[in-house]
Amino acid sequence: MGNYKELIVWQKSVALVTDIYSSTKNFPKEEIYCLTNQIRRSSISIPSNIAEGHSRRSQLDYIQFLKIARGSSAELETQLLISKNLNYLNLEEFQILDEKLTEISKMLNAIISKLQTNPKP
Repeated sequence: MGNYKELIVWQKSVALVTDIYSSTKNFPKEEIYCLTNQIRRSSISIPSNIAEGHSRRSQLDYIQFLKIARGSSAELETQLLISKNLNYLNLEEFQILDEKLTEISKMLNAIISKLQTNPKP
């Protein structure tokens, strides 16, 4: 199965975490323990679950962790939309982050589908 660090979806999701941290550093200070923290945690959850699932060396476990990563991406998508609606993110920032997140979500869906169609013991 190789190393999880070689997975493009993992690499892109780690890069997204960096972008998320940069974008949220200017959020209002009163959001540091609320929306800012939640956005950062859900973004970190994506590459973390990809790595943990891959490291389990069981295809069923891997699929489950990929599904958790996919759930975290949906959570992050919701939080980014809320941030845009509150004007914490401008439209351009939101669109850039949303496009990157959409690409990652599609990649996760593709991997999950492929693994579910080609099960290995």
